[in-house]
Amino acid sequence: MRIAAIDLAPVNPTATHVDGMVASGFEEVRVEFEKNFAERGEIGAAVAAYFRGEKVVDLWGGRRTPAGDAPWNRDTMVVVMSTTKGLAAMTLALANSRGWLDYDAPVARYWPEFAQNGKAEITVRQLLGHEAGLVLLDEKLSIEKMRDLDHVARLLARQKPAWPPGTRHGYHAMTVGMYMQELIRHVDPAHRTLGRFFHEEIAEPLDLEFYIGLPRDIPDSRLAKFKPLSRARAILALGSTPPALIKKVLLPRSLLRRSLSTPSDADFNDRRCLEVELPAGNGVGTARAIARAYSAFAEGGTELGIIPETFARLTAPPNVVQPKDEVLGIPAYYSLGFIRPGPDIAFGSSPRAFGTPGAGGSFGFADPDARLGYAYVMNKLDFWLIDDPREKALRDAVYRAMTRLTGRSDGAR
Repeated sequence: MRIAAIDLAPVNPTATHVDGMVASGFEEVRVEFEKNFAERGEIGAAVAAYFRGEKVVDLWGGRRTPAGDAPWNRDTMVVVMSTTKGLAAMTLALANSRGWLDYDAPVARYWPEFAQNGKAEITVRQLLGHEAGLVLLDEKLSIEKMRDLDHVARLLARQKPAWPPGTRHGYHAMTVGMYMQELIRHVDPAHRTLGRFFHEEIAEPLDLEFYIGLPRDIPDSRLAKFKPLSRARAILALGSTPPALIKKVLLPRSLLRRSLSTPSDADFNDRRCLEVELPAGNGVGTARAIARAYSAFAEGGTELGIIPETFARLTAPPNVVQPKDEVLGIPAYYSLGFIRPGPDIAFGSSPRAFGTPGAGGSFGFADPDARLGYAYVMNKLDFWLIDDPREKALRDAVYRAMTRLTGRSDGAR
């Protein structure tokens, strides 16, 4: 069957301002999306899905600010925290396809200064797999200093690993994006920044509204403001948060707490923080854009120039000897800049899926076996690392719809 033959049914606005479209057969996603506002405390959000290359879900609703009644519109954009990492990792996949970057080569081959302080043998794969021990920065890095990428590069190059590289893995919450930035700047013949490379080589060809480094001409009226995490809300979330993670969050000297202090003055409700390039956490865009990008990769990435060899590397099982994350204190599975499914983390229809969740609840991923690109974004931050009930209800509804259409329980071809 062809998705192009499915009639698209417009969604009628409701009292909670839900708008958009779903393809015939995907109406349950709209029902769950409306429940998010009626039953699950949603403020403002959007969800999108592309199945077999065709858009089948594109919904948005609620308010773009925690207070007031400004509606979340079709073109509303929001910062998606670590969901940005997956979009950033796509740029390195493109560099790999062009022969500029070998995942198994030492980082120092492309960036000789990186070899300082025992880092000469760290491979690109280890760095992108959060195995390099480069979780922290010894020097405070402000948003203003982030504007000088050469200064950031010198700071990154002389950083000493927190553990022997390759012996364990631990979430490089903010630093992995900075290292991605320098890899792109060094291997791209034009020496573009990662944000510019993403815009010109991925966003423009796919017509995406997603930015790593927000342009100044984007009006504030298009940006959603988020409700941040708080200590009081954290107490309410204790029952749904792994105890090991709670310990890491509460201990002031834990690797997790210290890693989140980069940049030292980050405020993602302040657009000055969004205008610099922070490829691990300050991407701004729509769910539609993220889902479309992952759809291109779910289809093999050929329309962007991803070669079959690179695609095979992206979908290969991660090589994880010990699943416990040194920083988060819980099992996690990483490969080439993406999070991957594992015994303790389930998403997609097979182990070949790849994507990244973001702090607060956002999520984007590609499921190559189901030929699905999916994304959810919101402006009320919550405490789930993955499987936030708001997002999970939508994802499950998408897979049930695909099952009904294909007759297969995994939603695949």
